[in-house]
Amino acid sequence: QVQLVESGGGLVQAGGSLRLSCATSGRTYAMGWFRQAPGKEREFVAAIRWSGGSTYYADVVKGRFTISRDNAKNTVYLQMNSLKPEDTAVYYCAAAEWSRSLSNALEYGYWGQGTQVTVSS
Repeated sequence: QVQLVESGGGLVQAGGSLRLSCATSGRTYAMGWFRQAPGKEREFVAAIRWSGGSTYYADVVKGRFTISRDNAKNTVYLQMNSLKPEDTAVYYCAAAEWSRSLSNALEYGYWGQGTQVTVSS
């Protein structure tokens, strides 16, 4: 059983930055960040493989968000820059033991509790 603990959400003005952290109790194949805005479906944001560090991004965040990992701390980060009001959502960290498509939420077996990110205009 893998436990995930997120932190770092909050309120920020448009154009600002936030860094989310996700501490995991165990190493899996990959980690991902997803988000869900009110009235919308959960959507993929970014993912990273523990081994090798390959990263993947949704087009809407590419160039603004950066996912990274600290193997020694078993922690994954999501650095979010140039935030927009449409980035407002609850952000979830997730862990996948194996995946053929890291953008597919169904392939993640473990989820954090979520952290709120609000971007004001």
